[in-house]
Amino acid sequence: MDERTRHILECLEADARITHEKVATLTGVPVKEVSRIIGEMENSGIIRKYKTVIDWDLAGDENVYAIIELKVSLERSLGYQALVERLYKFPEVRSVRLLSGQYDLSLTVSGSSMKEVAFFVAEKISTLEQVQHTTTHFVLKTYKEDGVILHEQDHVARLPVTP
Repeated sequence: MDERTRHILECLEADARITHEKVATLTGVPVKEVSRIIGEMENSGIIRKYKTVIDWDLAGDENVYAIIELKVSLERSLGYQALVERLYKFPEVRSVRLLSGQYDLSLTVSGSSMKEVAFFVAEKISTLEQVQHTTTHFVLKTYKEDGVILHEQDHVARLPVTP
């Protein structure tokens, strides 16, 4: 990937709503060339989706999120792919990642309550033949999402106190 393309992609990653004209201004690449490169990146699957980062807590959303770590046993010659394809088809599953270390896979899941997430794990994930062990971590608060700080600390100016 050349530097122009990388810079264009970084502009889009920072702001999905940025115009081609603004990208051209920031990168020094002509607008027609920016449009062509973006079109190629969309067609080739490099650009998968344009995303908005939402502070769901601030919006009043009551969904519960959890990170589920899985230890799995693989079927010969299939690797992780068959299991991963099964996992990411569940609507509750927001992301699936292959890990190094003690666990093999990490899922981010959502549900309307802790009980709903727990039942999803117990009934849908733990019952899969390849799944040996799960560990569930409920997300209590998200401070940063996709590089965006969601809850900045209010800086209260304290008056110096002298005895």
